[in-house]
Amino acid sequence: MDAPQDAPQSRTTDPAPEAAAGTRPARLKRRGDFLRVAAARRKVVTAGFILQAAPNPAVRRLPAGATPPGPRLGFTCSRKVGNAVVRNRARRRLRAAADTVFPTDARPGLDYVLIGRQETNDQTFARLLEDLRKALKRVAEARPTPGGGGGGRKGRPGGRSGGRPSRAEGGA
Repeated sequence: MDAPQDAPQSRTTDPAPEAAAGTRPARLKRRGDFLRVAAARRKVVTAGFILQAAPNPAVRRLPAGATPPGPRLGFTCSRKVGNAVVRNRARRRLRAAADTVFPTDARPGLDYVLIGRQETNDQTFARLLEDLRKALKRVAEARPTPGGGGGGRKGRPGGRSGGRPSRAEGGA
């Protein structure tokens, strides 16, 4: 027997129209990609999330005039957001918002990272969509934020950053 066509679907299983069409952006999954995007220091902070962006390294290898690859997207939430259930819910909400907004508003050739915040689950979905659209426009024209520099660990020359001398330097 076939299920009735007009049966109501639950809110959590009803996919966004763009996601159903198969236009979901490629995902960033490797730690190195997340670190590269963070090091680019192009970000927009909203109440519900932080959006970071960086050029896709594949764009540099393209011949002149070639079409850049589509945008790629990664999601993350730190433990500050809450326990695993809360973090997963925040990531799901960000993923749903991105699946709705990215096909039309994201720039090709850029990698994006959406970072969930404690307020991600408190925002209405309409507000998340509105903020994401604004953030995508702002981050595309944003300059890298000042500060930082190398991004590595700061320490003393010679690789030792502790106060105790090594045995080779005459320590205990």
